Amino acid sequence: MTVDSLAAEPNTAQRRERSVDRILQILEFLHGHGEGIRIGALAKALNAPRSSTYTLVNDLTEAGLLEVSPEDSRIFFGKRMYLYGLNYIRENSLAKRARMEVDRLAKETGETSEFCMLQNSRYTIMHMRPGNRPFRISSAVGLQIPIPWTASGRLLLAGRPRAEIEELIAPEDLVLPDGRRIDIGDFIEAIGQAKRDGYCLTKGLVDAVTQCLAAPIYGAEGNVEATICLVLPVDLSEDQTDALRDRLLQSSRALSSR
Repeated sequence: MTVDSLAAEPNTAQRRERSVDRILQILEFLHGHGEGIRIGALAKALNAPRSSTYTLVNDLTEAGLLEVSPEDSRIFFGKRMYLYGLNYIRENSLAKRARMEVDRLAKETGETSEFCMLQNSRYTIMHMRPGNRPFRISSAVGLQIPIPWTASGRLLLAGRPRAEIEELIAPEDLVLPDGRRIDIGDFIEAIGQAKRDGYCLTKGLVDAVTQCLAAPIYGAEGNVEATICLVLPVDLSEDQTDALRDRLLQSSRALSSR
């Protein structure tokens, strides 16, 4: 191996590493954006060179990971990404069991049920089954929501030190859709209360007509790995809410490792 080749090898590795990082940025942006986008707008959103973005998008499209709409030239996830996701649901033990439990819970209670986890500092809906009310309350699978907006978020952060929570939560995530601001101290106190209670109920955070009831799913080491929750009308009676809480806790115990 020559001196020149030794000098070039790290540069090649660095370029490859940068390409992988850029690909991950593209995929993460598309996931958060939630809809197709033209390549030029994508490059601008990522503050990336247009030429390299075109190259990476073309490579990902040829691999079937992205697709380009023939109507408006917008890019989004391809069929292969969908198939990879199905593999996760089929092979991940918790995801597979949680999917069945969410479907069962929605059928038994008639209420919208969700299985949720943390992903990139966001509360993420992994699976959802709408209820059977005439006015259905539902959210999209894959939707990522600021952690402080949710009951599940308070459980998913249970047991973490205050400094870690403050570092994890961006200042804008404390601002609710209607402009109200959650005090970080109050949020951390609510996390501690949710841990002590073993469940969490929040009302009117995202909108005024719903409440969210969440229960923890524990992993083998006793940490909260995920949550199962019910999205309910805010005007349910206390007895109705208590009955749903007890049923939800049955599901969380069935899914937990401990």
